[in-house]
Amino acid sequence: MSIAMEIDPQKIDAIIERWDRDPSFVIEMMQDVQEAYRHLPRVALAQVSRATRTDMARLYHIATFYKAFSLEPRGVFSVQVCTGTACHVRGAARSLDGLARELGVAPGETTEDLTFTLEGVRCLGCCSLAPVVAVGPDLHGDLDSSKVRGLVKKYRKRAEKMEGGNA
Repeated sequence: MSIAMEIDPQKIDAIIERWDRDPSFVIEMMQDVQEAYRHLPRVALAQVSRATRTDMARLYHIATFYKAFSLEPRGVFSVQVCTGTACHVRGAARSLDGLARELGVAPGETTEDLTFTLEGVRCLGCCSLAPVVAVGPDLHGDLDSSKVRGLVKKYRKRAEKMEGGNA
């Protein structure tokens, strides 16, 4: 399954126009591009640069400064494994290892089909549910390594339905 999108210059133009080509809104433009493509494609940044007369170096500085931005394609689902103290004590490392094996990627990487991006994060703020994994906006508490396969299967099915709905 491949969920990759082609970059549509007209879509990027619409984003730029929404912000009146105003260089003081390049961060907002970049947020909109990130939302549309799950990363900041170089061609989109070049388009924003030309339209707003903002140096590419400045756009790259912004893109690499803020954690919310990614220059590499990210998965449809961001899988965040809490590695904070409570989760660590309750086996988060095993959950993270299990997810890495099941997805076939290391933390910080995205699956080849662009369905999942796996990350270890410091705290998800729900220590009583430790160990906790967030898949997109969904929280999964008490997620030991024995539940990993089922969790991945659930979201693969969801991704297939999403792709089927876009076909």
